[in-house]
Amino acid sequence: MTDRLFGTDGIRGRVNTNAIRPHMFVRFGEALGSVLKSQSSRPQVLIGRDTRQSGHMIEAAIEAGLFNAGASTIRGGVLPTPAVGCLVPQIGADAGLMITASHNPPEDNGVKVFGADGFKLSAEQQTELEALIQNMSADLFADVGLMGAPENRYELSQIYVDFAKKTFSSSGSLSGLRICLDAANGAASGVAESVFAELGAEIVSSIASSPDGRNINAGCGAMHPEKLQDSVSQTNADIGIAFDGDADRIVIVNEKAEIVDGDQIMGAIGLEYARRGALRGNTVVSTIMSNMGLEFALAEQGISLERTKVGDRYVVERMREGGFVVGGEQSGHIILTDYVTTGDAIISALKILGIMTTENRAASEVLSVFEPVPQILKNIRYSSSDPLADTSVVAELTSVTENLGKTGRIVVRKSGTEPVIRVMAEAVEHDDAENAVDRLIGAISDADERAGK
Repeated sequence: MTDRLFGTDGIRGRVNTNAIRPHMFVRFGEALGSVLKSQSSRPQVLIGRDTRQSGHMIEAAIEAGLFNAGASTIRGGVLPTPAVGCLVPQIGADAGLMITASHNPPEDNGVKVFGADGFKLSAEQQTELEALIQNMSADLFADVGLMGAPENRYELSQIYVDFAKKTFSSSGSLSGLRICLDAANGAASGVAESVFAELGAEIVSSIASSPDGRNINAGCGAMHPEKLQDSVSQTNADIGIAFDGDADRIVIVNEKAEIVDGDQIMGAIGLEYARRGALRGNTVVSTIMSNMGLEFALAEQGISLERTKVGDRYVVERMREGGFVVGGEQSGHIILTDYVTTGDAIISALKILGIMTTENRAASEVLSVFEPVPQILKNIRYSSSDPLADTSVVAELTSVTENLGKTGRIVVRKSGTEPVIRVMAEAVEHDDAENAVDRLIGAISDADERAGK
């Protein structure tokens, strides 16, 4: 193995291609077990998975490696990703694994890794673990008498359901609310409906809640909320809630059947925390991709918006550093660290529902925190080594940034998975944003073409 395994959020890719093969996951289990053995004589690892058919194969391979290294496993079965983060410290496991490819198509799979504290591994920890996986000369197995074994325990999802319900701090009931759900045929199937129904909501429609191992995220869920919009319209529901495959991402459809993204959700929760005096540091943490409109709306209320690199792991790291409690991404990862260690779509939904019931406001009102500033995002493929280092591109970026001033901003970043540069600009005026992107795209294209001659 020579290719990088870990991305910004664990290991992920098309099953049975490149590194996403059983022998790699056996080696992964051996490496993780070996690391844990240096910290505990008989480590235990909680394993959860989403509903992908390949999850069984990957679980078996990882278990084989863990057992070989002397670690034991606790089988959690189908669980949301945030449930794994929540349960690891609660049951005293030494680590947690979530077998999932999140919002990716059914053919993909992978694994997210949590430490004993329930938080995802840092970039440094992932790098160390990857180096051990790649070092095929290292003996990572235990003596036969010290091999691990599984503990069959699948009732853990109910522990998470009970925990999620306890985070609902409104009047104690969702009675009277009519909700449509889209579970993406993933890890939220059954679990989400149990949480909301047991709190008194009427589930008027539950779509994409019949996983068969091959339909996760397929034309449904947070990435494809069109069916949920139709369902909200047809049933006159108060709100529609869509999850991604592992239930760490949320998209909401309001009672007008309008799609609401993570920026509005994060803003609504942040403002509610501030009203209660619970917004530590008077700060919300998001990424460079969140809309400037959110930043302006929060600033009007005396709230700061701190930005990180793209990836919920970076948001969590900054939240932990600063002691902040509300953060997330425009894509729908909402992180509330006074409850959970990673994005949690179910608990985020409960917070919005709590605002609706306590303040007697419709979803469209609660989730209209700001008017989005025009945002333009374009991608450009490149073939040279680094067109962003070209002096003409650097000069153009400086010029564009100066032109936008305080009424706009530009973000340029390379994709971590393909030779693509993403250029995003925001400005109060749409034409200014589009002109900024086009200017920079043109400069990058010219630099790449020159480098290829």
